[in-house]
Amino acid sequence: MPVEVDQPVPPFQAQATGGIQVSSEMLKGKQVVLYFYPKDNTPGCTTEGQGFRDLHDAFGEANTQVFGVSRDSLRTHENFKAKQGFPFELISDTDEQLCQLFDVIKLKKLYGKEYLGVDRSTFLIDRDGVLRQAWRGVKVPGHVEAVLQAAQTLHLK
Repeated sequence: MPVEVDQPVPPFQAQATGGIQVSSEMLKGKQVVLYFYPKDNTPGCTTEGQGFRDLHDAFGEANTQVFGVSRDSLRTHENFKAKQGFPFELISDTDEQLCQLFDVIKLKKLYGKEYLGVDRSTFLIDRDGVLRQAWRGVKVPGHVEAVLQAAQTLHLK
């Protein structure tokens, strides 16, 4: 069952860049942004990642840790992270465990063909591991700023 706003995020574990094992347990006590995106090295995903990169210090001031999540491999993630200079880790969700937990796999269309893909989505989790805000069907322009504002507001509570 997918996680819902104002509900605790169920336990999970996932492999991330930098050799880090990310789990719901290790994130307790921290505000966390998980942003799900379709694919490394594509225009929209690169622009979105650059937005989180460019505002990374502001997220830090709001005591918020950012993670990008996609179904790409760790190797692809490491290359993408290095190429773009991302100061945050990217979670590899090749088995779609997190994608299913947050219900971001949707039927999409490209050139008339239907396929299952990641619906660009972002989730803000509070220090107690409770999902506080969800953005689905995200359009990149202005999105990172909206997430930052929500993180700053939550941090002050």
